[in-house]
Amino acid sequence: MTELKHTPLNATHRALNARMVDFGGWDMPVNYGSQIDEHHAVRTDAGMFDVSHMCVVDFAGPKAREFFSHAIANNVAKLTTPGRALYSCMLNPQGGVIDDLIVYYFADDQFRTVVNAGTAEKDIAWFQKLNADGGFGLTITPRRDLAIVAVQGPNARDKVWQVAPSARSCTETLKPFNAAKIDVTPFGELMIARTGYTGEDGFEVVLPVAAVCEFWDALQREGVKPCGLGARDTLRLEAGMNLYGQDMDDNVSPLDAGLAWTVDMKEPRDFVGRAALEANGSRMAFVGLILQRENGKAGGVLRAHQKVLTPHGEGEITSGTFSPTMQESIAFARVPRSAQQSVQPGDVVQVQIRDKALSATVVKLPFVRNGKVLVA
Repeated sequence: MTELKHTPLNATHRALNARMVDFGGWDMPVNYGSQIDEHHAVRTDAGMFDVSHMCVVDFAGPKAREFFSHAIANNVAKLTTPGRALYSCMLNPQGGVIDDLIVYYFADDQFRTVVNAGTAEKDIAWFQKLNADGGFGLTITPRRDLAIVAVQGPNARDKVWQVAPSARSCTETLKPFNAAKIDVTPFGELMIARTGYTGEDGFEVVLPVAAVCEFWDALQREGVKPCGLGARDTLRLEAGMNLYGQDMDDNVSPLDAGLAWTVDMKEPRDFVGRAALEANGSRMAFVGLILQRENGKAGGVLRAHQKVLTPHGEGEITSGTFSPTMQESIAFARVPRSAQQSVQPGDVVQVQIRDKALSATVVKLPFVRNGKVLVA
């Protein structure tokens, strides 16, 4: 049996009596008692997540921008201000999603990415292959000396400033999807990014492994609630954010996963997977579903892999859960589409739950952002 990997906060989670689970080979907290309380803390105040299992990778070299122009489906030409971040998919030649990631620009010869834990080794090998095959000459450095804490919620930024007052001056005017690097005593150099995976405001803080326990403890003293993977999943689903391995993977095009907005084909840029996307187009619609109630009661819970029956053919739920904010069963679904036909918001489809076909309403994503329910 393979031994699970541990983040630097593992002992801290156990001291807080977290319920630990195997998450892609990592020993991670799913909750610290009440997943629902953790979810609501992020929507109404501030919660924090240990996401140190994700991997920071640094890229250095004069051809770094040229490399990312080829490696990802979004266009790094948009990155002109130091600290600016870009969400994108990295594709294989068949147009499938190797991973979704965030790329940070700090200088023309200095970029950084944060990649998913379960795909980190695969991603790094792919980066190295593209680097070698294209003759880009970059130095690619996985940064396992760094940890990541996501602090999310309407009060999250204020809580971070209470713990790191000197960071306020360079992050108070930071716009969403921007980052700043700053030395903060006693933690060392922090990269503070106004990004997240919950649909709430906040920061994702990258800092030295040696300082992360002290940083976590200081945030907890300021009232930031530790939150596990369970709340992270319900929050991201409410916010309409995809999960790699469920909503897309190597065999799914971003055009079929609701991620067409991350694909930039306006410029004649030869990125990996472009030819396949142009040849195949989009064959599926990616939509939100809310399970209808009968006599005031829900007949089940929407879950991944349940069949979705539409007038245009059969689809499938990719992610589903019970929404703590909405008090409804919600899901993402991939359903058939053509140039003339596909389901639209307000349409009703049937979801196969055990031996029943239950009605669900199609809605436009996201369900919830910044504490507000956005669908009827």
